[in-house]
Amino acid sequence: MTLRHFIALCCCLFGLLSLQAYSAESSTPASLSVNQPPAALAPLMLKLTQVKYSKLLPVLKAIEANSDESMLPLFRTMMNGDLYFIKANKQLVQRIEVENQDAYRGIFSQQLIANLSEKAVSKIKVNNRLRGYLRNAIARIQLTSHSAEVRRGAVQALLSSLDEDTVATLERLYSSESNTKVKEEMGLALAINTALQTELPNSTRIAAIERLSGSLETTVRNKLNQLTYQDNPDIKAAAQAALTKITQRVERFGFLNQLFFGLSLGSVLLLASIGLAITFGVMGVINMAHGEMIMLGAYTTYVVQLMMPNYIDYSIWVAIPAAFLVSALVGILIERLVIRHLHGRPLETLLATFGISLILQQLVRTIFSPLNRQVSTPSWMSGSWEINPVLSLTMNRLYILAFSLLVFFALVMVLKKTSLGLNVRAVSQNRNMAKAMGVKTNWIDAMTFGLGSGIAGIAGVALSQLTNVGPNLGQDYIINSFMVVVFGGVGNLLGTLVAAFSLGIATKFLEPMTGAVLSTILVLVFIILFIQKRPKGLFPQKGRAAE
Repeated sequence: MTLRHFIALCCCLFGLLSLQAYSAESSTPASLSVNQPPAALAPLMLKLTQVKYSKLLPVLKAIEANSDESMLPLFRTMMNGDLYFIKANKQLVQRIEVENQDAYRGIFSQQLIANLSEKAVSKIKVNNRLRGYLRNAIARIQLTSHSAEVRRGAVQALLSSLDEDTVATLERLYSSESNTKVKEEMGLALAINTALQTELPNSTRIAAIERLSGSLETTVRNKLNQLTYQDNPDIKAAAQAALTKITQRVERFGFLNQLFFGLSLGSVLLLASIGLAITFGVMGVINMAHGEMIMLGAYTTYVVQLMMPNYIDYSIWVAIPAAFLVSALVGILIERLVIRHLHGRPLETLLATFGISLILQQLVRTIFSPLNRQVSTPSWMSGSWEINPVLSLTMNRLYILAFSLLVFFALVMVLKKTSLGLNVRAVSQNRNMAKAMGVKTNWIDAMTFGLGSGIAGIAGVALSQLTNVGPNLGQDYIINSFMVVVFGGVGNLLGTLVAAFSLGIATKFLEPMTGAVLSTILVLVFIILFIQKRPKGLFPQKGRAAE
């Protein structure tokens, strides 16, 4: 696979993620339109206002037996304890809060009822028993929904409380269910019920337990744990075997989850480091203000969202080029005013850029205050991609991973296919020879520093989607960025890519065992020991560039 094909693949991945997010958003079922209940239920609803507190359950069962989704507003309102009726005409109403005051509206019409005082209504009380029934009744009613996702969610809600009515409903609907996933969930619920029935033969129950061993649902594991305490040795052994099988699968998916978070951290380190890698490789400048370029990119994202409050979903597409330009211009300014006067004096350059970083931090504190700022995540980047009950990938981290790879390979193409890239490589290999050939090294230094700073600004856009934006944001990543550059090989982009993901994965796998601080210390110790053996990193420069 060529580099061009790989970049095209990354673009396709990013596009597919966007399409998936858009599809998920567009396919989300809208709020159910409020329909009027069947006229045949009017006498039963009237009974809710007449019968005693202890006689409500039979009335609710009768309503459920003759109702459809149109009755969900009534059941939900009653479960939440907000169901009232008007004393004068026995009309059922819902209590809501309007401007910190109680108000009432129709259950099905959702229209406010004016001039209705607290004395004119009476509450229909519920207890925990009724709430439990109502919760299951809502799920049972949703089993007949037109939406497969609603039906599936209803089955999952019923797994932990399978009573006779629920099991009967599931058995009745199982054969006619057309959606494979929903039918699988129904079969799972019926298998749980079968496994718990002590009067059934052991062979039937063991077959149900084996069916449960293929599920990762938390409720299934809880039910199997209950079976391990039974006196029946065959059932107990089968439940323990099923739990062992499930635990092994959970551990495998836990490994994949840690790997994903490691790749996510690596993608952030990659964005934060590649700018530093080209700056360090071409100019030999230890830029301690690189973290502040990241911070400026994050604050640019915050400002763009303030300017586009009604277009949060699109603001990030404006923030990316804006953050690049802001950080790049600041970087060029720093190079023209300070760095170019300190060529060949690395210690003085380090001290100067450290002072610049402090100035930029104080400037941001003066303009935005020392408090952290919250950047909103676009809706298409929110939520997670649930692969199974124990493995879900957060969409913002998935997008940032794809975006970091796209930026990296775009930078590689700029350095390999453009005149700027050719001049940058010439200067990095032999500055004096490049100058003798007519390359404007001063201009190349400024553009290189601006390019590295601009990419750091893009890293700030990505970080704003993962954490709060504050004056010290860049300081949290500057040390890690230097570790990545040194570990991968100074000025080598491929080394930066490998080092960023290696350190990210290693850190995330060490954190559960050692804690966040100690894991960072261990990684740092490893890099120090590694540099003792390979001072030039994983991928050292070759030829004149190594001199």
